[in-house]
Amino acid sequence: MSQGVLQRPTLVLNRNWQPVHVATVARAVIMLYSGTVRVVDPQDYQTYNWDDWSRLRPHDQEHCVRSVSYRLRVPEVVVLAHYDGMPGTTVPFSRRNIYKRDRYACQYCGRQPAIEDLTIDHVIPRAQGGVSSWENCVLACFDCNKQKADRTPIQARMRLRSVPQRPSWRPLYSWHAKPIKSWTRFLGEAYWNVTLQDE
Repeated sequence: MSQGVLQRPTLVLNRNWQPVHVATVARAVIMLYSGTVRVVDPQDYQTYNWDDWSRLRPHDQEHCVRSVSYRLRVPEVVVLAHYDGMPGTTVPFSRRNIYKRDRYACQYCGRQPAIEDLTIDHVIPRAQGGVSSWENCVLACFDCNKQKADRTPIQARMRLRSVPQRPSWRPLYSWHAKPIKSWTRFLGEAYWNVTLQDE
């Protein structure tokens, strides 16, 4: 099985067919096998359980999960069987979301080094009472982080390129990958265009 295929995104809908989450293909296949979800065909909105979906053969050039005995089509959209909850309205504070908000760039010098050469900096250092929050954490390259040390930007005579704040995107879209084209039927064409411009 290809690790890349298993890590592709799958859109998850609630029972009212509203987008509530993005899962990996690996997670979606497990939920399908356990009966937690059904696969949605974005073309005709037909739904499939595990038995039905596993009988369908992938088309040429279509992503699939391979096993010794068969190939399983990759589900792009699934609908939950028992969840009526609504999507969240605030973006959770997390390391991954800080990287996305700051566009993988140092917020002091503006460089975009390799991901492993970036770190999260507390604008007001923890040693001075700073907390881990959207408004106090930014990405910094190692050089800028070392130069700033346990000082505020003013104390270190360094300028932030922008004021850190909570992102305005919907939590569902904090997924690191670009949405799949078939998702437009569930997310709307307007959001698809905004997302592509934002990547």
